[in-house]
Amino acid sequence: MSVFATTLRSIAAAAFSMAALAGSATADPLPDKWCSKVHIRFFTGGGEGDAFGTIVYNGAKQAAADTGAQVDYLFSKWNSETMIQQLREAIAAHPEGIAMMGHPGNAAIMALAEEASKAGIKMMYQNVPVDEVVARFGGGYVGAQQKAQGRALGEEALRRFSFKAGDVAIVISDFSQVERAQRELGIVEVFEAAGMKVVKLQQSEEMKGDPNAGIPIITAALAANPGTKVIAYAGGQQLGTAPAYMRAAGKKPGEIINISFDTSPQIIQAFKDGWVQLTADQQPFQQGYLPILSLCQQVVLGLGPLNVDTGAGFVTPENYESVAKLAEQGLR
Repeated sequence: MSVFATTLRSIAAAAFSMAALAGSATADPLPDKWCSKVHIRFFTGGGEGDAFGTIVYNGAKQAAADTGAQVDYLFSKWNSETMIQQLREAIAAHPEGIAMMGHPGNAAIMALAEEASKAGIKMMYQNVPVDEVVARFGGGYVGAQQKAQGRALGEEALRRFSFKAGDVAIVISDFSQVERAQRELGIVEVFEAAGMKVVKLQQSEEMKGDPNAGIPIITAALAANPGTKVIAYAGGQQLGTAPAYMRAAGKKPGEIINISFDTSPQIIQAFKDGWVQLTADQQPFQQGYLPILSLCQQVVLGLGPLNVDTGAGFVTPENYESVAKLAEQGLR
C-alpha cells in the first residue's frame, strides 16, 4: 500500500472517530477501492510527455490506483480554448466529479461552473486558482498561490544575486491570461520595485506545447537587450530548455541567471551543468493526487473540498541533489 493510501485511510479513520465521539456508532474502515463507483474527468494541463503535466498525471494515476476511482485523463497542451471545450464536453458526460486546470480564468470558466453546479457535479481546480468561480459555485483548489509564489521567487532572486537598479530582467508569460500570469506579474512587481528594467516577453501559444519554439523569441529578446542579467521563465518546460536558449544566444553557463518554477530531469541536469540557478517548487504530484482524493471524499463521504497550497520553497544549486531522484522518477 502506498504512503498516500495510508494517509487516505488515516484521514478516513479520523473522520469516523469524530463521528464516534459525537455519539454515533464506530464505523468499519473503508474497504479497498472505496471510490470505485465514482467517475472523474481529470485535466492534466499539458500534452502527453509534457515535463510538468507528466508529474501531475502521475499523481492523478496514483490517486486513482489508491481509491479505485474511474478517471478519464484529458490533455490540452496548456491551451485554454482546448480546456474550455474539454470542460464543456466533460459536463455533458455528467461524471460525479471534474478536476479542472484554472488557466482559462474566472470569466471563461464561470458559466460552465454554474452548469456543473446545477448538474450536481463536484468541482476541483488545480495549478491556477479561480477564486471568483469558487466563491459563487463552490469547489476546492490544489496548487501554489500564483502571485505570492511569483513574488517570493523574485525576492529570493534579489537576495541571492544582488541585482541593482538599472539591471535588465526578461520575464516571460502569457500576459493575456490574467489569472495565469499573476505568478510572473509577481516577479515583475518585485524587480520593478528594486529599480530593475523589466522586459515583459509574451509567451507564444507554440511555446506552451513545445518549449523549443521559444528559441528564436528568446534569442531575439536577448539581442535587443544585451545587458540582460536574468530571465524568469513561465514554467518548468521552458526552464528545462534554458541550456538550448543560452547556447543559441552564444551565452556560457552562469552568464545569465535563469530562474522559474518546478523541477524535472532536464532542470536537475541544468542545475548540474550551471545553466539554471533557482526554481520554486510547487509539487505537481500533489496537484494530481489531491484533487482526485478530494472529489472521492466529497462524493463518497460527504466531506468538503480540499484547499491546499502546494508551494514548497526553492530548489537551488546547493540542494537540487536532494530532489534529483524524485525528479527522475516523475514524482517531483
